[in-house]
Amino acid sequence: MNIRQKIYIDEVIAKPLVLTLNLFVRLAGKLLKIDHSLEKDFKTIAIAKYKGMGSIIQSTPLLQTLRLKYPKAHIVFVTTRGNVAILKKISCIDEIVYIDDKSFFSLLMSFIPFVIRLIRLRIELYLDLEIYSNFSSLITTVSLAKNRIGYFLRSSNYRLGIYTHMMYYNIRVPVSQTYLQFSRLLNCEEIIENLYCLKGEMSTMYINGKLINLAEEKYILINPNASDLRLERRWDRENYTNLIGSLQEKYPDFKLFLIGGKDEASYVAKLYSSLCSTQNMYNMAGKTSVDQLISLVKYATLFITNDTGPMHIGYSVGTKMVALYGPCSPEQYGMNKGSYNIYHKVYCSPCVHEFIIPPCGGDNQCMKLIEVAEVLNAVDKALFSKMYNESFNDSNIYEVINDKGAKYTLGVIKRN
Repeated sequence: MNIRQKIYIDEVIAKPLVLTLNLFVRLAGKLLKIDHSLEKDFKTIAIAKYKGMGSIIQSTPLLQTLRLKYPKAHIVFVTTRGNVAILKKISCIDEIVYIDDKSFFSLLMSFIPFVIRLIRLRIELYLDLEIYSNFSSLITTVSLAKNRIGYFLRSSNYRLGIYTHMMYYNIRVPVSQTYLQFSRLLNCEEIIENLYCLKGEMSTMYINGKLINLAEEKYILINPNASDLRLERRWDRENYTNLIGSLQEKYPDFKLFLIGGKDEASYVAKLYSSLCSTQNMYNMAGKTSVDQLISLVKYATLFITNDTGPMHIGYSVGTKMVALYGPCSPEQYGMNKGSYNIYHKVYCSPCVHEFIIPPCGGDNQCMKLIEVAEVLNAVDKALFSKMYNESFNDSNIYEVINDKGAKYTLGVIKRN
C-alpha cells in the first residue's frame, strides 16, 4: 500500500476504533484500579515504530539504554514487515513482531496473528514511538500491555486512556533525544546517546560481474531518493544529473554509485539514463540487500544523500556525508560531526512533524533553493576537510555538533 492508502485506513477505520476504545479503557481503568507505577523491573518491554528506517535507527540510543536498565528483559520491537531486515542488525532486540502492510489483503491476513502474539507476550511496558498513527494507538491498546506510553503534540490529542502516560513531543529537539525522554521517565541512570553502529559484514561485492573491494576503492555514493512518507524531501532529478556530471569531470578517479530500494529503482534508472556519460558510474538501485547497503555506505569515501533512511545508516556507521535537508531541519536529525548539511530555512520548514500532508502541496521550495554549486562546494570541503583550517559554517551549509550536555525536562502527563 502507498502512504495515502495507509492514511485513509488510519482515519476511516483505525480512528473510530481508537475513540471507542479510549472511553472503554478509561472506564476499565477506574473500575480495576490498576497500579501503573513505572518503578518496576519490567520483564517484557515493547517498542513500536511502523514507519521510517531513519526513525528506527534514531531509536537505537533508547533501545541500548533500555537494555542497560533492564538486562534480563525480553525486548520486543513492533513494526511492519519492510523494517524487519534492518531491525535484525540491532543486537539489543530479542524479538521482532511485525504486520504485513504490503497490501490491504496482507494487512487483514496478518492482523489477527500479529495481535495474538502481542497478547501472548504479556507486555508490561509498551512504548509507542509513533506520533500521529491511530493504527499504532489501536495496537497499543489491544496488546493489553499494563503500562502504555505514547506522545502528544497538542492538548486535544492526549488520548489518556489509550495511554497510561503521555510524553510531550518537542519538534525542536533531536529525534533521538525525544525518544530518550522515555528512558528519563523510567529513571534510567545511564543513558546511551550514540546511535547503534550497524555492522556491514562484507567488504567485497560483485558489481556488474566484477569483484570490487569496497575498502580499497575511492568512491562517492549517491542516494537521490526519498520514501513516500515525504517525497518532498527529494532534491530534483535534474539537479542530481548536473551534480553527477560535475563530479565526473572534477573527480575522474572516483567511482560513483547510485543506490535506492526496489520501489525506487525506476526513478534511479531514469536518472542514470539521463547522464551524458556513465563512465565509472554504477546503478545499484534495487540490487542490494540490507547488508550490502550498509557496507556500501560504510566504506564510501563520501555519501551524498537526501534526508531519508540510508542517510541514517551513514550516521550510524560514521561515514562522511553531504546531506540535503528541507522538510526536516538538521537540528532534528543531523546532529553528527561528519555530516555537512545543506539547509535553506523557509517559512514553513521544518514541517514533517507538524503536518501529515505538507503545507506546500508538493512545491518543496526548501529543496528547490539548494543549488548544485552549493553541493559541489560541500563535496570539496568534505573530501579535503583535513586541508581546511576554517570552520565549515557558511550561511546555508554547516556542521551541527551534538551538545551532549543538553538537559531535557520530562513533560509527561499521567492518567488520573
